[in-house]
Amino acid sequence: MPDFRFEDQRLTSYAGLIVFHPLFRRFALAARLKRCFAHIKSGSVYGFHRVVLLLILLIVMGLPRLRDVRYAQDDPIVQRIVGLRILPDPSTISRTLAQLDATSVEKVRALSTGLVLERLQRENFARLTLDFDGSVLSTKGHAEGSAVGFNKVKKGARSYYPLFCTVAQTGQFFDMHHRPGNVHDSNGAGPFIEKCLATVRKTSPEATLESRLDSAFFNEDLLPIFQRHGAEFSISVPFERFAELKGMIEARQKWHDGGGDWDYFETDWKPKSWDRRYRFIFVRKTVKRQVKGPLQLDLFEPRDFDFEYKVILTNKKQAAQAVLHFHNGRGSQEATFGDAKQHAALAIIPTKHLAGNQIYTLCAMMAHNLAHELQMLAAPANKRATAKRAAAWTFEKLDTLRHRLFQRAGRLTRPQGELTLTMSANKTTRQNLLRFLDAIENAA
Repeated sequence: MPDFRFEDQRLTSYAGLIVFHPLFRRFALAARLKRCFAHIKSGSVYGFHRVVLLLILLIVMGLPRLRDVRYAQDDPIVQRIVGLRILPDPSTISRTLAQLDATSVEKVRALSTGLVLERLQRENFARLTLDFDGSVLSTKGHAEGSAVGFNKVKKGARSYYPLFCTVAQTGQFFDMHHRPGNVHDSNGAGPFIEKCLATVRKTSPEATLESRLDSAFFNEDLLPIFQRHGAEFSISVPFERFAELKGMIEARQKWHDGGGDWDYFETDWKPKSWDRRYRFIFVRKTVKRQVKGPLQLDLFEPRDFDFEYKVILTNKKQAAQAVLHFHNGRGSQEATFGDAKQHAALAIIPTKHLAGNQIYTLCAMMAHNLAHELQMLAAPANKRATAKRAAAWTFEKLDTLRHRLFQRAGRLTRPQGELTLTMSANKTTRQNLLRFLDAIENAA
């Protein structure tokens, strides 16, 4: 074993993180964040915008807890990207988050949405698919604004239950409506969906807007919102609320072949309390495994050993096959939630203060979005939409980028006064790093 010596030699464990330096400058992120907190008079000595920028960077680095900043305290690359000679300690970051207010949250939220809009305007997609769904964010303590609600991971735990809007084409978070954990999925959904559709329609007036929602959003009051903005939609229909659906399935004699292992039929129908009829597509899929548990065929949901059933409400004009493929593509949003929670700290609740937690959630969203933005700059989009509206790029997960690119050893020096970052002569690392840097420079 060698002798140990700990010296300040301007060493970094995150040399590849340097790609975020020109990326942040490209979006003028520090200046735009600074404007988000201009209304707060008594501020942090480090600057609110620098602290938020540091949080985004720590999430990208895979150091999501506030106490993790200690492991990057003397990293010269982190200091240079954030613009600070000395990084704040965990208690300072916590106090800074505690000073933020609802106005700060709304301004940072608007900035996060604005960055995604800029990408959508550059790409000029013919179709834009906005998916809406909620996701549980568990808290370990009594965080302000949290409540006990549905939580399949830890029953009885307090949580937040924000409603998210994501863009399928870019795999990014578009916006968030923050809520306590004890609300129904559709709580506040109407105004939020209206705002998202109106914002995208304003910046992309020629695009065809479309949305996918699960059965929790099956509500006649939501449908006119899509009609007003000329947006197509597909919504899962809850069997348990409409006993008539089970009867219609059981009475059906002829099903159309959908290809593969599923069949369908469709009809114009409306629940008794609704004012107008809509297109309902009934789908059954052959089950290759036995359904365990008792069969209660006399209740609302049709179940048997041969088929699984579902019903989709839609205003789309395409064939039933196309509508089903489109609706099934909403599983990509669940993948986005999973990636963001696992790799971008979306599930982390760092403080007891509501505004601070909301800002941190927005930081997680922006870290995820910027990782996608970095990859979108380096490769052209596939302009042709797939049936399931898969993302127009093939994205590497943030954790993969960390291991392959960001977590690279390096030394920051000034030979003959020229600032130089020295890294190992690994060919693959060099190619990837220069590819991203060239892409950012050319995009500017």
